[in-house]
Amino acid sequence: MGLLTILKKMKQKERELRLLMLGLDNAGKTTILKKFNGEDIDTISPTLGFNIKTLEHRGFKLNIWDVGGQKSLRSYWRNYFESTDGLIWVVDSADRQRMKDCQRELQSLLVEEDLSGLQSPSSRFTNNRELFRRSLAARLGRELRRHLRLLPRPKEGGRKPG
Repeated sequence: MGLLTILKKMKQKERELRLLMLGLDNAGKTTILKKFNGEDIDTISPTLGFNIKTLEHRGFKLNIWDVGGQKSLRSYWRNYFESTDGLIWVVDSADRQRMKDCQRELQSLLVEEDLSGLQSPSSRFTNNRELFRRSLAARLGRELRRHLRLLPRPKEGGRKPG
């Protein structure tokens, strides 16, 4: 079951979702997000902090927080957990030397108390930035768009529950 299918079930009546995109440094988080948003991906530098992109799709507002993955920044990840509706974990599949680090970091996230309230907290994207930078980002963008099609369409004139 995809992340957005789960979010659909969790938040059917709400129209805004906050998604946290994490992964080790150089996994391709920013590349995926920029490609999905139709931005140039030729000159991407390491994220030293975070980027926020807001995407609109079928009446839903998706706030995607792309947080830097450098080892020195990982202790700050928990500062972004509050009010998070879902976690997108990005893996550089070509970086075999860091797979154990990647697995360890993901496992430590999934036991975090602030993320434990998510019914199914994560979707994992595999990215091989060096070999397939453009084509894989495009494929992942298509996959995310496919998941977005699963979100219900808002009724015309409908009000946000409050």
